[in-house]
Amino acid sequence: MKWMVAMLAATFFGFVSGAHADVPADAWNLYRQKFVTAEGRVVDDVNGGISHSESQGYGLMLPCLAGDRAAFASIFAFTRTELLIRDDGLAAWRWDPKANPHVTDINNASDGDLLIAAALACAGTRWTMPSYTAAGRQIANALAKAALLQRGGETWLMPAAIGFSEKERSDGPVINPSYWVFEAFPVLAKLTGDQSWMQVQASGQKLLDELAKRKMPAPDWLSIKAEPKPAEGFPPQLSYNAIRIPLYLLRAGLGEKARLEPFRQVWADGVAVVDVHSGKPVEPLPDAGYRILSAAMACALDGTPIPAELKTFQPTAYYPSTLQLLSLSMLSERYPKCM
Repeated sequence: MKWMVAMLAATFFGFVSGAHADVPADAWNLYRQKFVTAEGRVVDDVNGGISHSESQGYGLMLPCLAGDRAAFASIFAFTRTELLIRDDGLAAWRWDPKANPHVTDINNASDGDLLIAAALACAGTRWTMPSYTAAGRQIANALAKAALLQRGGETWLMPAAIGFSEKERSDGPVINPSYWVFEAFPVLAKLTGDQSWMQVQASGQKLLDELAKRKMPAPDWLSIKAEPKPAEGFPPQLSYNAIRIPLYLLRAGLGEKARLEPFRQVWADGVAVVDVHSGKPVEPLPDAGYRILSAAMACALDGTPIPAELKTFQPTAYYPSTLQLLSLSMLSERYPKCM
């Protein structure tokens, strides 16, 4: 019975083969001990010790996949009390322990809301908790109302409820391609019965394919006012946001070679922040949690074994540690021969 529950939980995150994709308990415990406080706050230690809807979303996703019901409950309790305070049912994106009040930006971040909703759906299924399922559905419906944009026959996920529309920016609408958590869209579609989520998935795939044809990796921030181009006021870089796009594609089973090729090309000499116009590296990213992103692509596309030092999890900083755990769970499920 235990393996069946694990498989159902994993399927909620895009894994549909017979095995399960759990995060190993020992790795999760190391992560929890370093980044999760007793009250359920997931700490971004490199970013001033703040928390945000993204960290809480990842912090809910990981214990569901690790089977840690108590940690999930604690993290959700903090999220519900401290971040899910907006009138529209979405999460405020930024929480600072040094500020009073702690919420220093009430705007939402759509990727955080997406992760929280999908993680609640995972937990509702894994532990037969209808209250989690209902909470996830409520957030998903609120996010669809606040952040889905119908434009040019496409459905786009706006980065937040305010700040990025064509009325608010001269180059708007502006999107963040890394907010497309591809494995979550089928979950939310099933959860709500709203097929707009599958239209969002299609728009993201189409956009990445268009950029790939132009041999341009996706930047963190992109104007879709006309032909997609880097948004004004942001560095034209594939940076800390967009580096997770290949992982999201691979986790969702959407990692076609042509779609991943721009990332492979600019990371030929190692994972880095990259200028998308020149394709030149701006800043190397040597942490294991970043290097495994390139190794995962090599595994998926060429069958290249994962280097031994990347298969062992030792937490470093919040963000690369999160990416490493998500990569390892995906690799063990989809590409065990590389492991």
